[in-house]
Amino acid sequence: MDELDGARDLLRQADRVAVLTGAGISTASGIGDFRGPHGRWTLDPDAERVSTLSWYLQDPDVRAKAWRYRAESPVYDAQPNAAHRALVGLEQGARLTGLVTQNTDGLHQLAGSNPELVIELHGNSRTWRCESCRATGPMTEMVRRVRAGETDPRCPYDGGIVRATTILFEENLDLTTIDAAVAAVDEADALLVIGTSLSVHPAAGLVPYGHRRGTAVVIVNAEPTDYDALAHSVHRAPIVEVVPALLS
Repeated sequence: MDELDGARDLLRQADRVAVLTGAGISTASGIGDFRGPHGRWTLDPDAERVSTLSWYLQDPDVRAKAWRYRAESPVYDAQPNAAHRALVGLEQGARLTGLVTQNTDGLHQLAGSNPELVIELHGNSRTWRCESCRATGPMTEMVRRVRAGETDPRCPYDGGIVRATTILFEENLDLTTIDAAVAAVDEADALLVIGTSLSVHPAAGLVPYGHRRGTAVVIVNAEPTDYDALAHSVHRAPIVEVVPALLS
């Protein structure tokens, strides 16, 4: 039995499975990562400013750069890939305790995952929010305005600064969301980790936490992670091939 067969059997035999996903699961859908060898923050360190709250609120040039990124982003045209779709099957028989994701692209929900089971640690980029009146709406509305020529579109209700409903640097993650992620691991016999470098906490901490609790860990990621040694098995092959095979 090879390592893939062993991991497949482990996941098949688990009564309850938790999943943690990162940017790597969406690269096959045309969405680049941030921290990988060719990621935006790796190639353009200054790009982190657009994801930093104080810079975003205080500097119009940073906001304009952020809006250019959004207008050029493939997120709004992207479609779920085979890995996203394969995860939907885990919901059958109530096997999935939670789909914890560091991604903000909403592709898990588009693939058919139950939104109540998707735990978005960093928010969702498909919605905008006004910083002053807290009005919200679909981000595609704002992207259309930018593509039509606006450099810093403002709230249509009070003219306030508009942002994506994502967690920026200098902001705390929602404690209720973190609790839900921990609970998903608590309830699981196995933790399937897909497409994350496991370098960002608290998400990365779910792996050693689960390991200490006796949860079997399976990691699928293109690059080594700091927690590979804790995993029952590690897979480097393309995610869109490995994940469907693991869950077949």
